[in-house]
Formats: sequence, C-alpha cells, structure tokens
Amino acid sequence: MMRPEMAAAPSLLLLTVGALLAVPSAAFTTSFLTPSRLSGTGLHHAAALRPPTVAARRLSGPVGLRSVLDATKEDHAPTAMNWDELGSKPWGSIETDFMSIATCNAADGKWTAGEIVPYGPIPMSPRAAVLNYGQGIFEGMKAQRTKEGKIVIFRPDKNSRRTKYGCERLCMPPVPEDIFLASVKGAVLANAKWVPPHGMGSLYLRPLIIGTGPILGLAPAPSYTFLVYVSPVGSYFKGNQLTPIKLKVESEFVRAASGGAGGIKAVGNYAPTLQPQAKAKKEGFDNVLYLDATEKKYLEEVGTSNVFVVKGKKIYTPALAGGGDPADTILEGVTRDSVIQVAKDAGYEVVEQRVERSMLWEADEAFTVGTAVVVSPIGSVTYKGETKEWKFPEGAGPATKTVYETLTGIQTGRIPDPYGWTVYLD
Repeated sequence: MMRPEMAAAPSLLLLTVGALLAVPSAAFTTSFLTPSRLSGTGLHHAAALRPPTVAARRLSGPVGLRSVLDATKEDHAPTAMNWDELGSKPWGSIETDFMSIATCNAADGKWTAGEIVPYGPIPMSPRAAVLNYGQGIFEGMKAQRTKEGKIVIFRPDKNSRRTKYGCERLCMPPVPEDIFLASVKGAVLANAKWVPPHGMGSLYLRPLIIGTGPILGLAPAPSYTFLVYVSPVGSYFKGNQLTPIKLKVESEFVRAASGGAGGIKAVGNYAPTLQPQAKAKKEGFDNVLYLDATEKKYLEEVGTSNVFVVKGKKIYTPALAGGGDPADTILEGVTRDSVIQVAKDAGYEVVEQRVERSMLWEADEAFTVGTAVVVSPIGSVTYKGETKEWKFPEGAGPATKTVYETLTGIQTGRIPDPYGWTVYLD
C-alpha cells in the first residue's frame, strides 16, 4: 500500500525532460513520452522544448505525475542487463542512467525540489566542506520487485528521519521529509529498468547530503547538495544471502566513543574502519565486530551492520537511545528496528542491553542485520585467536532463518505487511 506521505511527495519532483530524452534509456525514451501520454503532466517532447532554460518543469501535482507513471509501467521492466551476471560484479560497481539532485543555500536554509538528471560527476570546489572536513551524511536503502514485477521500497520515512538528526549533528540544514521521499522515488522510477527481477537482487539506493559550498575555515558550508544515486546489487558477502560469515572481534581498533558521532551515518565514521577491515579480510575474515571504546568488553556493531545474539527464546542486541543521542556509539538501524519487531511477533523476547563479548561464546546462534547485508548468519567469531563456531544444515539457525524469511517476505511483497512498512512505486 502507498503511505500517505508518498502520495503527496511526487508534486515536489522535478524532471529535466530535455536531459532525460537526450540519454538512451528504456525507462525514459521518446517512445513512452508520446503526446497523448504527456497530456496533463506539464511536460513536453524535446522537439517542442524552447531553450534549455525552460527544459526543467515542475510536475503539476500528483495527478500529473500519476499520468506519467501510468504511461511508463511498460518501461519499468528489468531490461538493463543480463541479471545472471549480477552476482559476478563487485557489489555496487554498476552505474545506472539517472540520479536526483537538490540544493540548499545556508542563508535561507530552504531546499529545492529534487531534479532528475543524467548520472555523472557533480561540480565541486576544492574548498568544499565535505572534502576538507567531512561534512556529510549518507543513507542506505533498497528497491525490490515483487513476484508480480511491482517495485517496492522499505520504510523510507525512517531513513528520512535519521538524516534529520544526522544533519542537525553536523550543522547542515535537514532535507524536508517530503523532498527526501520524492527524490528517492524519482531516482528509483527514473532507473526502473535497473531494478532486478524478483529474487535476483535489488536496486541499492544511496542518498547523500553533503556540504558542497566552499569554505576553508572550519565552519559549516555556505551551501549543500542532496543527491540520490542507485546501483543494482546481489548478495553483499560471497555466496548466497544466508551463507554464514566469519567475523573478527576487534581487540585493537574501535569504531566510536560516547559523545562522538557513532549514532549518525556520518561519512567520516567509515574511512577509519577500512584499515581494520582490510587487515581482517587478509586474515580470512569477512568483516570486523567492534567492541566498546572504554572497556573493550561489550559488543557494538559490525562495520556495516547491527549484531544480534540468540540464546533460547531470547535475542540480545546492544541498546541505544536513538534520535542522534550523543551517548550512542552504534547506529539506529532501520533493519535493526524492523528485526526487533519481527522477532517479537515471532515469539522471541528481544532484550536491548549492553551485550558482553562472552555472551557470543554461550549463544545458540548469532546474526547481523543491515540494509546492505539484510540478515546474515554468523558462522564464526574469533577474538585473540579463540574461535566460536555455529554450524547449521542450511547455514542459518532457526531464529536467523525466521527473521530473514519474514523480513524479506515483507520487503518483496511475498507475505502480507502488517506494519505498513512497504511503499509501492508503480
């Protein structure tokens, strides 16, 4: 079902029709933009356009956009590539046709509506705040197909709200939720042919909010850019989605400390994790599980996901305050929040507390969750040479499998969504 906020959002989306028609794409070609289909939308054929200054037109409200969407359903088919080859490509390496861009001048703090433009480099001063001081945050989302071929995204309102407190923490003007949702939706529909067929992958969405204005002194940027680009992806780790992963419990490096920015998705949080991750992979691990910065005794999160530990009918996960609380050292994951709800409804007691490292060695199973990894069973953890392994016939334990099948079933429309989390785009 379509959420109310999504129904209102399309009126904020700008389509640069001249640019769209100039770039070959099965999703946006002159074949679908026939005069009859353009009727009532406020858009025109490239041939009928006047100079480029009027090429970008605001859609005349939800009714106008509805006409465009109805006219382009036939072009939403996943025709961009040979999908059997997706798994052989490096994760996130495939470039698509279009992206959405909006801008904001710090003087008034007002964001423009998102504009769909051809995917490519963006101009930026060497003095841009994001380049010099890392003033930027990002999000991770996915668009998927149902068995019927419809395109659906998952809880985009949660991602939008997380950007709000992330922006506030980094002194950036938050992107209004309606502009965020419209930009995400527009980027997906513009690249509809890149959404893989049901069961063959997903279209990863990367919203970015960055300080692009030039400033050499340490201060907030004078202007900002919000963009959304996308890339079709398969499983994040090698193998299939439920292939168990090997984690190194990090004893030297830490990811975040209380009072820092560990609770927001700041771009600067991730580069420092590259070295310990590279070292772990060289040692044969898939990723790193971090401990707290003070005692190095409590579990925090994996470099790309939250962690859950199962003992009987109880599932433990590190606690957080949420909302960008400076005390938080782990991310308030959208998948984390969803898994907690799904697990509770499946009959598990979910305990949010400080989780000691030793609990892993006593656990019946463990798994990680995140937008990119979805739900990944942990096959082993190693701390200073001591290893704990879990082995299950199908790779995942019963709790992990239940959570995975329920969550992915909701995300792809395979099972009913009792929570109103899914948003259908076509």
